[in-house]
Parts: sequence; structure tokens; C-alpha cells
Amino acid sequence: MSIPELLETHYRDRTTPKVFQRGEQYYHSGAVVSCCSRGNTIQATVEGNEVEPYRVNLQFDRAGIKQANCTCAYTFEGWCKHIVATALLCLHQPETIQERPSLEQLLDQLNLVQTQGLIQKLVAKQPELIDDIDNIVTQITQPIPQAPIRAKRQTSVNPQPYRSQVKSLMRNALRYWEEGYEDNPIEEELPDILAQAQAFSEQGDGNNALVILEAITQACTEDWDDLVEYGGDSDYLMSLLDPVWAEAILSAEFQPGEEVDLQINLEDWQDRLGATFNLASAALRQGWDDLALQAVLRGESTDLWEDNRPDDADQLTRIRLSILERQQRQEEYLNLARAEAIEPEYLTMLTRLGRVDEVMAQKNQLTCVEQALEVAKALREQDAIPEALLIAQHGLTLPESMPSHSYWATLSQYKPLGIHRYQLADWTSNLAEGLGEQKAALSARIEAFKAQPSFKDYQSVQHLAGENWLTVQGDLLEHLRQCDNWSTQEAQVDIFLHEKLIDDAIAALGRYCRDPLIHRVMDVAISHRPEWVIEQARHHAEDIINQGKAKAYDAAVEWLQKARAAYFQLGQQSEWNDYRTQLMTTHARKYKLMGLLKTI
Repeated sequence: MSIPELLETHYRDRTTPKVFQRGEQYYHSGAVVSCCSRGNTIQATVEGNEVEPYRVNLQFDRAGIKQANCTCAYTFEGWCKHIVATALLCLHQPETIQERPSLEQLLDQLNLVQTQGLIQKLVAKQPELIDDIDNIVTQITQPIPQAPIRAKRQTSVNPQPYRSQVKSLMRNALRYWEEGYEDNPIEEELPDILAQAQAFSEQGDGNNALVILEAITQACTEDWDDLVEYGGDSDYLMSLLDPVWAEAILSAEFQPGEEVDLQINLEDWQDRLGATFNLASAALRQGWDDLALQAVLRGESTDLWEDNRPDDADQLTRIRLSILERQQRQEEYLNLARAEAIEPEYLTMLTRLGRVDEVMAQKNQLTCVEQALEVAKALREQDAIPEALLIAQHGLTLPESMPSHSYWATLSQYKPLGIHRYQLADWTSNLAEGLGEQKAALSARIEAFKAQPSFKDYQSVQHLAGENWLTVQGDLLEHLRQCDNWSTQEAQVDIFLHEKLIDDAIAALGRYCRDPLIHRVMDVAISHRPEWVIEQARHHAEDIINQGKAKAYDAAVEWLQKARAAYFQLGQQSEWNDYRTQLMTTHARKYKLMGLLKTI
């Protein structure tokens, strides 16, 4: 397919100004050493700081770049400079891109014998491919199972290394806390150990996962009482253990009596840890053979819990859905997701199955912006682009889900209020702009700005608004004036200073603000509000000086230089000299300060 014609501003929105500038430099210096197109994919090699060039892949659809990946280590905001350089080459020099056959076109040239020979040669070069081929062929040639396929018990896993890892981890945590450190080794290391058990479950080997989990959990309980005395959080620990246990149980095959033995162990560990295995116990009790669950999976019922639906039902259902998806049991997946009203998983699976009309008919089942974004992305993956835009626009009318306040909502999971709405609005605007839907792109970009104000989005709105900018600008500035959050201060200062609204920039600083922002506003306000600059600069400088913070005297003098410039702006040189003399007299014994004051 041909590369959609997009403006450079569309690409600028995908990264930071600094990274875009570096990408421009890479493009102009010829760092993109090769570039070819295969169907809807651009493949490029870009020279960088390493010996081997980086590999960039851009996947297009008719709305623009759908996915962009690079082999470099950049993981910060938006695209890396190598992706930017490649995108600019596509934009400005499409004639230099070599067109090569897509995979489908290459395979169409081969007959059956030649195709088999190709696969055999690839496996000879990369023997590990045989496992992937085995799995794919099995999925294609064998009927989808209608009942859980469980792995037979294996005993090849040695639990001792896992037990030793956790014992060492617990000892380190206790030592850290006894010595007063605030680091939490459990939070940092236990998830990685549990992930090793999780990997067995994901391969269908729940029995080996259980062997590992028994070792891990037993090691956790042995010294837990000592850890609790120093702040060990039982609820947080259980939030890590419980879902992994539940998935292992639902992926395992039990011999007669084993469920009872495991339930006894779970109850014993619960008592020692002071928390409850809600998910694991429910999974063990219900399994896959529960009559109500079987009826739901067959689509004969939507009543899984009668009148006693547990608080953790959604999480347990999502674990079941993960297993059903791995086993390619799509209809059972849909039946369970529909019965439990688990969105957007239900609509996403419908999308993957190509049932787009059903998705659109049920879009009102979405309840928050996060769900809408996930479904919209799935639709775009299926090339249902107009439908993806409609779902995304509908999502912008929905609320953002409330952040969890549970004990196991860790800091790494926390996102500031408005971030999900911003992500959906940003995605929607980029999609709409790529489709040439300028009105929809503008509306979504305004939503993005209001959710998370930034100078970049302010400029993007200006670009999209065109001749209507002055009308839109007033609304954005008024919204910005109403923001009263430390996270918006930088955007407020950037925009108000850009528009020469000095009084608004001063008001945006509020009571608490980082020094660099205050300095920026002062530099501009010296000619507009010199009295304010004098008051603020003297306050900050005197706070440092009066506390005798010798290491910070350089910062105090930097504040005083701002005050001096403001005095001179008012034509009050004598007042400045009197003030400086007063400081030198009052603090004459602070020799480092005296030397610095003589320089201003």
C-alpha cells in the first residue's frame, strides 16, 4: 500500500521536541542507510551510537502509522530519534524507498513442495522455530477443545532453588528494615520469582507451577511474624501470591484427594500470613467442573454465582479468560465474558473474530475511557478503522475509572487522574488526523489538552484549529486558569509566558512551585511586575541566608541578582545598595556570603 500523506506536525506529536530535533538531524545527515516497503510495513536500518545499525519497523494503515518499533533501548516518551528519522524519510523522500514483495506475495510464488522446502531451510537455520510450527499446526489441524486440557503431573521441577531464593529475600528484607532502610526487597524481587511459576501455568503446566508456589509460599510464612513487626504488609504479599496460585490451580490436573490437601495447606498459610487466599480458594472450590460454570461456558446460563457473587469475581474471571484464550476456546471465552459483564475483553474477542457489527451494536456496554481505548485499538488492528474512530469518540463521552485504593495498588500501578482520558484523546486525534477528519482531530486534541495540559498539545490545537484559533484559544486559556494542580504548573507557565500573559503566569505559581519555574517567570516579569520580583526574590534569598545554609549561598545570590535587576528596572539603584549594605551588616560573620555579595 502507498504511504498515507501526513503533515510533519502529525509526526511531531508522537515524541518530545528534543527527540524530534535529534531525529531531524539523523534524517538530514543520512543516518537512514536503507529503507524498503513490504506491503503495509516499512523496514529501515538507521546508524546510531552502536556498531550495528538499529532496525526500525513502521506499520501503516490508511490512517497513518499504526505501530512503530525500534531495536534501540529508548523507552521514554513517544518515538525514538531513529523512528523519527525513518518517518521523515517516508514523508519527504518516498521515492527513495525500495518496494519489496510482502510475505503473502512471496509465498504466492511458491508451490507446495517449494513452500515445504523453504520452511525446512528456515528450521535448519533456526531449530527453535520447530516448536512454534508445531503449536500453529496443532491449532489449525485439531478441533478446538470443548473441555479444559490439563497437563499431567510432572515432577521434573526442583522446588529447592525457589525456596532458597525466597528465604534469602525474606532475610534481606528483615535485615534492611532492622537497619532502618526504607527499601522493600519483597516488592522489588518477589514478583520476578513468582513470574517463574506463572510461566509454567502459561505453558499449561499448572502442576509444576504448584510445586514452585508451594516452595515460595512456605518460605514466605516461616519468618513472616518478624517481618510484620517492621512493617511487612500481609495484604500486599497476598495480592502477589493469590492470583498466581489461582491460575496455577486452574491450569493443573489433580489426583483424587489432592484438592483437599492443598486447601488445608492454603488455610495453614493464611493463618501464618494473616491474609486470605480468596482467589485460590475459589478456584480450588469451583475448578472447571462446577455445574453453574459449565452452563455458562456452554452459553446456556449467565448466572454463575447465584446471589453470592464474591468481591474478587472479576479478577478470577479474567484469570479464566486468559486460560481459555490460550486454549483457543473462543466461544467459551465469549460466553463467560458476556455472563460476567467483563468489558472490554468480550468486545475485543468479538473484534478478533471479525464480528465487528456485533461490537458496534454493543458499544454502549463500555463504561470508561480505558475500555474504549482497548476496543478501539483492537478494531484498528483488524483494519476496521472507521469503527475504531467511532468507538474512540464514544469513549471520550465516558468517565475515567476511579483509581484503586486497595492495599495492593502499588505505586508502580498509580497513574495521575486524567491520564487515561488523555491517552484516549491523543490516540483519537492522531487517528482522525490521519483519516483527514480535521474536526474530529481538533475536538479530540482539545479533550487531550483539558485532561493533561501541555504546551505541545496547545500548539497542536492551534495547528488543527486554523482560522478558528482565536475562538478556541480563549476556551483553552480559561481552562488553564482554572487548573489548580502542581502537575499543570509547568504547562501553565509555558503557555502563559508564550502568550505574554505575565500576571497569569505569576498566579499559576501558587504557594508551592519548583525554583526553575519561578526563575523563568521572574526573568520575564522584571519588566512587567518588578515589585513582585523584588518581594519574591528577597523572600527566597533571606530564607537561605537566615538559616545559615552555606552550601546554598550561591542559590541565595542568584535570587538576589533577580532582585537587583528589578530594583534597577524601577530606577531604584540606591534602594538596592541600601538593601545589600543591610544584608552585609547583618550577616558580616558569614564570610562565604560576604565574598559573594561583593560580586553583585
